[in-house]
Amino acid sequence: MKKRIFALFLLVTIILVLQVRAGLTGSYSAQEFERRRLALMEAVGEGMIILFANPGNSGAGHFRQDNDFFYFTGCEDANAILVMLPATKDSILFVPQKTDREKMMEGGNSLDDPEAKDRLRLKAIYPVSYFEEFIARLSTQPKAVVYLRLSPEDTIAEARSETALFTARRHRNPFNAQLSLNQYRAKLFRELYPSFQLKDITPYIDSLRMIKTAEEIAVMRRNGKISAEAVKKAMLVSRPGAYEYELEAAAVEVVLRNGGRGPAYPPIVGSGPNTCILHYEKNSRQMQAGELVLMDFGGELDYLSMDITRTWPVSGKFTEEQKKIYRTVLEVQKACIEAFKPGVTFKDVQEYVARRMKEKDLDSMGLTGGVGHLVGLSVHDVQTGDLVLKEGMVMAIEPGLYFPEKNIGIRIEDTVLITRNGCEVLTSDVPKEIEEIEALLARRKF
Repeated sequence: MKKRIFALFLLVTIILVLQVRAGLTGSYSAQEFERRRLALMEAVGEGMIILFANPGNSGAGHFRQDNDFFYFTGCEDANAILVMLPATKDSILFVPQKTDREKMMEGGNSLDDPEAKDRLRLKAIYPVSYFEEFIARLSTQPKAVVYLRLSPEDTIAEARSETALFTARRHRNPFNAQLSLNQYRAKLFRELYPSFQLKDITPYIDSLRMIKTAEEIAVMRRNGKISAEAVKKAMLVSRPGAYEYELEAAAVEVVLRNGGRGPAYPPIVGSGPNTCILHYEKNSRQMQAGELVLMDFGGELDYLSMDITRTWPVSGKFTEEQKKIYRTVLEVQKACIEAFKPGVTFKDVQEYVARRMKEKDLDSMGLTGGVGHLVGLSVHDVQTGDLVLKEGMVMAIEPGLYFPEKNIGIRIEDTVLITRNGCEVLTSDVPKEIEEIEALLARRKF
């Protein structure tokens, strides 16, 4: 009887998991991922492209697939491998076989689902144990070219450049110095298959990821509204005597209640002197009357991130000095938004900002504006070369002024979509005009 109950429990578990795995998230179609693979193979035109999934073991957090692997598969199987063959336009997935106990504890994967191959629109799905034999069969081809990710990976909170930077910082201690997974995989390929010519697939991937598809834009519009509502909720729970982490908790709740996975990066809630620490994330200080609080927050929804910053007075009213600095930052941000359209460069935006500030007879206090950073699978998303704005890009604009001697730091940030003739502010639902902020704060009850 116990064996029958265990078998029934195992079967139910596998069925439930396969309904949500093998695995496309609900906001994307299988055709979306197939189009991306075909575009990449068309751009490369030769050899073999190999991408590796997140190995798993995400610690206390939810499992999150490797950005590049997810971008081309939509599959959330851990420890998998994707092979793309540009000559035939075929895509093949290699997935670890799981024991019955693993399936009971974690659920199944694409190997356990007979419909996964068709649902993911793949040529085949094999056990990952077959991968080396598959590669060996191709290794005898003359001048075989293999495209791997030789550049650093990015995460939801870290750009490729930041991954490299933080790795270098860890290596300050020689006992922390080790090869990254990308470096180890390349080293292994060179040792096992010396005839292969290895090339970096990253620039090809980044050129695709920089321009958001219609399905991605739909998700980011929803995320913009959810994340804006989260920041508004945080504003409403702020008060003298409250702790910074209370604002974080209020914002995270809104994201989770609306189907998001959580914050896209460690939330920044800095009050008083902490407003001048750009990446402050302790969020442990008690806010005081008369201070400002700066919150930098964005949610993750279906693997896409959002980025918002608002600064407001803890007591509900800006002082005259705070107003003066705030208006300067706001006018610079508005000018940046006005300047954003296809074909614009960093220099173009700065020149436009300078002209607008002069027309309004406002002192910029040294703030020049710029194009900000791209947003997508990573909050600091990928880019190639010098940035020229194009339709379909999603950008964060985040001018700020910081005066540590006065405990005044002000940053105003929105995420925008570059459209055919300008840009659309995805995070416009959270107020940023002084009068709107003070009116919202007046609704607080404490």
